[in-house]
Amino acid sequence: MVSDPAQAAAAQVLVASNRGPVSYTVGEDGELTARRGGGGLVSGLSAIGGETDALWVCAALSEGDREAVRRGVGEPGVRMLDVDAGSREGVHAAAYNGIANSVLWFVHHMLYQTPLEPVFGPEFRAQWAAYETYNRAFAEALAAEAAPGAAVVVQDYHLTLVPGMLRELREDLRIGHFSHTPWAPADYFRMLPDDVAEQVLRGMLGADRLGFLTHRWADAFTECCVRVLGGTSGTRIGVHGLGADADFLRERSRREDVEERMATLREQVGEGRRTIVRVDRTELSKNIVRGLHAYRELLETRPEWRERVVHVAFAYPSRQDLAVYRDYTAEVSRVAREINSAYGTPGWTPVLLHVDDDFARSLAAYRLADVALVNPIRDGMNLVAKEVPVVSDEGCALVLSREAGAYEELGEDALGVNPYDISATARALHTGLSMPAGERAERTKRLAAAATALPPAQWFLDQLRALTG
Repeated sequence: MVSDPAQAAAAQVLVASNRGPVSYTVGEDGELTARRGGGGLVSGLSAIGGETDALWVCAALSEGDREAVRRGVGEPGVRMLDVDAGSREGVHAAAYNGIANSVLWFVHHMLYQTPLEPVFGPEFRAQWAAYETYNRAFAEALAAEAAPGAAVVVQDYHLTLVPGMLRELREDLRIGHFSHTPWAPADYFRMLPDDVAEQVLRGMLGADRLGFLTHRWADAFTECCVRVLGGTSGTRIGVHGLGADADFLRERSRREDVEERMATLREQVGEGRRTIVRVDRTELSKNIVRGLHAYRELLETRPEWRERVVHVAFAYPSRQDLAVYRDYTAEVSRVAREINSAYGTPGWTPVLLHVDDDFARSLAAYRLADVALVNPIRDGMNLVAKEVPVVSDEGCALVLSREAGAYEELGEDALGVNPYDISATARALHTGLSMPAGERAERTKRLAAAATALPPAQWFLDQLRALTG
């Protein structure tokens, strides 16, 4: 954490995101333990760290994070914000769960059941005020920490108002914003109250440059601006399709813990059986339940696959503090049990479901997959679709939703599906399972090349160069 004012003013490159690169836990003895994460932004900052002063501004998410802020504990190059310090209103929870995850996420992924939701009334307005407060805290921290003319790259839908707020505080800064989600079509986006829709767009247009994962999402944003504001006000827009980190994945997937989990999975699947693999969070947009229904239809309409294939489904719990996510996770488990009850035999369990997170086990499943099922309703990118071909041992057929951002790059060699059509998805699963080994290997090779075209560090640095060049 930057605490000295002289150091604080020296940051030449700043990143702002809800979740930061480090998290803290408090032990029984009261000691704080730091755990550093990974991902594209961490790799990107590591790539520039030796050349310039960089600072990551993020939220204190856990009690351990908040305790670290209270004690003044931190890591070089990271500043955590406890936006609830001295407040009883629960600003972060209202902004994060109330607006970011329950409104903006739902809009961009088109998840609302519109006969009943959304309802924008007094509760929404109170949560929106918290979202404004949350964004303002980031803007003020960035303004205080940035050197003259510094580059600031703001991340995602949690912080859509920050560029505009920061621009009012520091006109000298070069400000970028990157959206990791899809962007809603204009008609759906305008479901938001008119003033809020305008505020979101104007907030983002406070940036010099905006980045999106695909041309489709960039075009949708532009159309929203044209329809709501009359244009983009000169803000530049670019596309940077985040790729998989091939070197990391290939090295990590060959470690001993992955080999051990592969042996366990092989035993659970059974000798000579094929595998359909999916690895997802139990996020509503991931479409896990329809994927299970498609697998059930495969077993029903193609009985030759009974006892010859296992659906390895890793569905890791997500956002369990929201009731709708708890209900969805329960439905995933219920449908899996139903399939196993209807079709299972003493020697064959059709669905092997795990709902506890285990990265080594996920990599083991990637390596063993004959078919990877990635069928989101909508997804900004979906890195699972890019990771599986990179580490697959024997080649893997990819059944991919055309609503995933990754489809823009991988669609030519994937088996594309309409995510709502479980019958078509079942047919694609059959095609993937039946694909000759040579064709599967060739497709996998091309998929892996496309998937790693813009690895995380390069993805971040390309954005930075485009912003500052």
